[in-house]
Amino acid sequence: MRKYEVIFIVRPMEEEQTNAVIEKFSNLVTNNGGTIDNEDRWGKKRLAYEIKGCMDGYYCLFDISAESNCADEIDRVMKITDEILKHMIIRLDEK
Repeated sequence: MRKYEVIFIVRPMEEEQTNAVIEKFSNLVTNNGGTIDNEDRWGKKRLAYEIKGCMDGYYCLFDISAESNCADEIDRVMKITDEILKHMIIRLDEK
């Protein structure tokens, strides 16, 4: 198992819809054999520039332990999910 940081920005929506999107990716991690070590919701923030017609976004950070195929699946699904404005997955160095 490798450690990853997954940060993503959700399109500004109602709180219930935002929670549903975050829960979707939380379930995606666990269904693909990964575990979420830490979930940090930064909340709604102003973006530095407009992304897909939005000037605000809801930031969320996951620290996960997973195999590379799980990270690949998260990346694939985030790319095709309309509610995700931007995302980034970083593999952390093992020390």
